[in-house]
Amino acid sequence: MNVFVIGGTGLISTGIVTQLVADDRSVTVFTRGNHDGELPGTVTHVQGDRHDTDALEAAVADADPDALVDMVCFSPETARETVDAVAPHVDQYVFCSTVDVYHRPPERNPITEDAARHPNVSDYGRNKADAEDVFMGAHEDGKFETTVIRPWSTYGEGGGVLHSFGDDTYYLDRLRAGKPIIVHGDGTSIWGPCHRDDVARAFVNAIGNEAAYGEAYHVTSEEFITWNQYHRRVASAIGAPEPELVHIPTDVLTSVVPERTGMLRDHFQFATTFDNSKAKRDLDHEYTVDFETGVARTVEWLEENDEIDDWDEEPFEDALIEEWRVATSDVVAELAEYR
Repeated sequence: MNVFVIGGTGLISTGIVTQLVADDRSVTVFTRGNHDGELPGTVTHVQGDRHDTDALEAAVADADPDALVDMVCFSPETARETVDAVAPHVDQYVFCSTVDVYHRPPERNPITEDAARHPNVSDYGRNKADAEDVFMGAHEDGKFETTVIRPWSTYGEGGGVLHSFGDDTYYLDRLRAGKPIIVHGDGTSIWGPCHRDDVARAFVNAIGNEAAYGEAYHVTSEEFITWNQYHRRVASAIGAPEPELVHIPTDVLTSVVPERTGMLRDHFQFATTFDNSKAKRDLDHEYTVDFETGVARTVEWLEENDEIDDWDEEPFEDALIEEWRVATSDVVAELAEYR
């Protein structure tokens, strides 16, 4: 089977391409050439901009793929352009969407694929939902078979480890140095990271799978943990001491350091879980890499590539902790007068 991948050098897509090659699939990767993905030597690389639809169509026509995997479509406009360009040349279109297509907080957990898609969190989620509609519309019009896959929090070799302020790697150095770690809220909201190898395998198993035609799937974690547990497990995975967790309300963090808390505002503050039953049934989705093992592998990769920053290059967390402690101690002292 011949597979064409738009954007094959990112975190998930590197895993997809590697697994496709291991399964003896012929793979063509279409990228702008901005990232040096470590891909197998048998992969055909075509450099180009997906928004240059003439170049994209020519590349797809030349590759003559059975399936196309799109990892980097982020708007309905791009989706419509792509459908027009590639529909005559592909049988199946596998679109990487996101769980952010759902309203947050959800009406109920776990969320299933038939839940209403009313993304109220971010433009990213809204645009992905609209792009899904374009590709599913093409499916209904008989242009190609569409499969939509919605990952959640994916991590692994080649990426960072998330925390309340994003994925800056100084966080790992803070843990190892025994520095206090800021946690949004009381740390009891739920998060569920899934290693990219497990996510990638579901994409691979969707290709050419008739059960997946016209369907959408969650491909997410099976290990739901609180953020308090999250930080403690990251520390354990990298041999760091038990972390001191400093809890600060989410609305305080997003108002004080808005430039650092976009991911917190749009994603981390919500407690969500996702039902993977459908992907287990049709795509043989399995959660095989436990979180601590996956973190250890990810951090090992970061160390080998010298990508862990020093904690003291980012002193704002210590300053914020100090201000928070002073402010809260003053409040506690004032309230004590009313006892």
